Amino acid sequence: MEDFAIILAAGKGKRMKSNLSKVLHPVLGKPMISHVVDNLNEICIDRKILVVSEDANDIKDLLQDKVEYVVQKERLGTAHAVRMVESLIENEEGTTIVICGDTPLITSKTINALIEYHKQKNADATVLTTIVNNPNGYGRIIRDERNQLVKIVEDKDTNNVEKLIKEVNTGTYCFNNKKLFNALKKVKNNNKQGEYYLTDVIGIIKEETGKAYPFITKDVDETLGINNRVSLEKANQILKRRINEKLMENGVAIIDKENTYISIDTVIGNDTIIYPGTVCMGKNEIGSHCTIGPNTELSNSKIGNHSKIKHSVITDSVVGDNTTVGPFAHFRNHAIIGENVRIGNFVEIKNANFGDNSNAAHLAYIGDAKIGKNVNMGCGTITVNYDGKVKHQTLIEDNVFVGCNSNLIAPVTIGDNSYIAAGSTVNKDVPSDALAIGRSKLIIKEGYAKKFKK
Repeated sequence: MEDFAIILAAGKGKRMKSNLSKVLHPVLGKPMISHVVDNLNEICIDRKILVVSEDANDIKDLLQDKVEYVVQKERLGTAHAVRMVESLIENEEGTTIVICGDTPLITSKTINALIEYHKQKNADATVLTTIVNNPNGYGRIIRDERNQLVKIVEDKDTNNVEKLIKEVNTGTYCFNNKKLFNALKKVKNNNKQGEYYLTDVIGIIKEETGKAYPFITKDVDETLGINNRVSLEKANQILKRRINEKLMENGVAIIDKENTYISIDTVIGNDTIIYPGTVCMGKNEIGSHCTIGPNTELSNSKIGNHSKIKHSVITDSVVGDNTTVGPFAHFRNHAIIGENVRIGNFVEIKNANFGDNSNAAHLAYIGDAKIGKNVNMGCGTITVNYDGKVKHQTLIEDNVFVGCNSNLIAPVTIGDNSYIAAGSTVNKDVPSDALAIGRSKLIIKEGYAKKFKK
């Protein structure tokens, strides 16, 4: 028997007041639907089926073949949405979890525990529930004397006794697959909204002597559904705190966890210190014994051990061990920085390899270049890579000294052990062991300044 997941993501999300599909809004830099799908992947669900609206190309572009897709043309309720999957798995033996695409905080651990509990009880339906202090707006969980689930009562339908119940429905369910689709055929839409509710499936299963159970998650934060910008910000804060505390438990020093933003796909080694204002988005790997921040942004990058990054932006790049970066450096477009390197103030490196033990201490642009080992790039050095149509490469071999305010006009090669005099413009290859001087002759006119003072 297989495990299936039906992810509901056809809602418009009008309260977000956005042209972007609700489930594509990011939580700590990652679309909320990606959080849900990745959590399901961690527990090896056999088939994941996403119920989407007709205009869901943006969602399909993101997830591609990670899920199967079913279109809900009319929004007639949650039971109707689940029934759209009928033709794919109706006759399959197995267990089906139904989860909303706007619940990125439910962990893989909780989803797996729900499924295991469902199987252990040999249940036909199991509902993920939680305890809240203020249950207003939530469907209440009604249990019998055997702790089985009797029904879910929507908030507007509760009597005075039921209103006091604090155990509520989270909108995540686990079903015997065949029992689910059998019950879905019997759901009616005789309610004010004229919609087919998935909660009615519980009552139908019970009427047919099926077994239904509630399963409580103690972490109420997990069950947060994101419906507007306020709940989106709350989800960001919850996930940020969860990630930061887990990192600290694993040996990372975060100086101010409230002002540090680290994505769920960032891995950090022990004894690394993260200062306030650090933002890590996408997939990053940071080594051990590093110092990151303050005010540093990393995106899809790798930082080696014992490196220091300060007041800098690094995107899609690699920094080696024992390297110092910043303040105010910028790496992008697959910059690869070697070991024991120093990159200082206001240095931009783009699509370039920068060799071990080399330095660019300040005010340089290094683009589309290969820099060897033990190279010094003087202040104001620029690799002039663009001719207005095409980007060209600069190759600097090992042990080269480039003086301040030098322009290296690509394509150009600077041979090993050579010197470029300060202020030079180099527009042809320099051989090894050479000194290149390419600057205008200094002219001094004594007494000439007096003419400007008259």
